[in-house]
Amino acid sequence: MGFPSRAAFLLGTLLALAATVWSQEGCKCEKNKRTTNCSILNGVCQCKSIGFDITVNCQTLTSKCLLMKAEVTGLKSGRRERPEHAYVDNDGIYDPECDANGFFKPKQCNGTKTCWCVNSAGVRRTDKSDQNITCQEVVRTSWIIIEAKYPDSNTELDKAAIESTIGKNFKDRYLLDEKHISVMYEKPLIIVHLKQNASEKGNTDVDIADVAYYFEKDVKEDPIITTVVDKPLKLENTVIYYVDDKAPEFTMKRLTPGVIAVIVVVILAIVAGILVLIFTRRNRGKYEKAEIKEMNEIQRELNS
Repeated sequence: MGFPSRAAFLLGTLLALAATVWSQEGCKCEKNKRTTNCSILNGVCQCKSIGFDITVNCQTLTSKCLLMKAEVTGLKSGRRERPEHAYVDNDGIYDPECDANGFFKPKQCNGTKTCWCVNSAGVRRTDKSDQNITCQEVVRTSWIIIEAKYPDSNTELDKAAIESTIGKNFKDRYLLDEKHISVMYEKPLIIVHLKQNASEKGNTDVDIADVAYYFEKDVKEDPIITTVVDKPLKLENTVIYYVDDKAPEFTMKRLTPGVIAVIVVVILAIVAGILVLIFTRRNRGKYEKAEIKEMNEIQRELNS
């Protein structure tokens, strides 16, 4: 190999190396900032999810299980600050168990031998128990209801325009097919219904549970999407309800002491009311009998 050939070979190697370095540094996962080791493969940016050795496609949403795993991993390592409103459902952030596809396993534990069963959104649907709890399947969450206050409700805005804008935001920002989205605006409330059963979800379709989680983080001003082209919706007092294909399996153990105390007070009030009613009727009966007896005695005195 002559000098020109060697020089060309070295130049080609350097260019390839530079391209590799550029692809590593220039590739940014637009749909998930909780990733690492990004690279471009066949023109598509693919990255590793933090905390779990699985590659995610940056052109679509990442599963909620992997996102939670990455968040908890970041909190443990100190790589990111805890968001001011950091929470997951009603149980707080927990370190989830994900399967090989990045989905929630049916049984989740918190590391202290306390376990529970979850739905496909990772939301607890049973009482907490020990490690012997049996979770046969991941029950699918096929309906998610989002209720929020629209902050611009004081302005005169067209109802149809608001519903269309919010529906388009869910479609464009979260890549959800519009057939799964239903929006109602009843001033000042926005109600969004996301419905998607197992037969309606294709292999490349995003899941409504992941959409709801991305939306939740946007509302809490801790967005996962890195692009600034489309801004998240500005909503207030947001509440998210999950509806599963099967009813949850909670018992009275799920009630908080405060709720139980209220129930006890109500029951005691009802019992007290019943007792007062019984004694009142009993005393009234005695009074009526005494009144009849006195009338009979007066009548006999008049006759005599």
